[in-house]
Amino acid sequence: MTSQVDLDMVNLRLILVSGKTEDFTFSPNDSATDIAKHVFDNWPAGWEEEQVSSPSILRLIFQGRFLHGNVTLGALKLPPGRTTVMHLVARETLPEPNSHGQRNREKTTESNCCLLL
Repeated sequence: MTSQVDLDMVNLRLILVSGKTEDFTFSPNDSATDIAKHVFDNWPAGWEEEQVSSPSILRLIFQGRFLHGNVTLGALKLPPGRTTVMHLVARETLPEPNSHGQRNREKTTESNCCLLL
């Protein structure tokens, strides 16, 4: 029998680059930083080869985007009581929020080219 507390929690299935997975349960108030610290402190048996030196380099990826440290599971509107899949990677820094600079320059060049015709 599932308790009401469990239904209020968010279940995360974390996937490593190696393909190994592990399920964790968090509060909707937990942030990406909180999750990284919890996973680091409770590193699963079987993930030894992927062990990292610090929780600060663990990054979560959800729907193709890196989650910045202070974003909470509640802010992502993840359904409590259900399992949501995220990727967990070791990476020192996050990409810049606007990482489309090169693509924008290409579009600008194409626009200038077309204006000259």
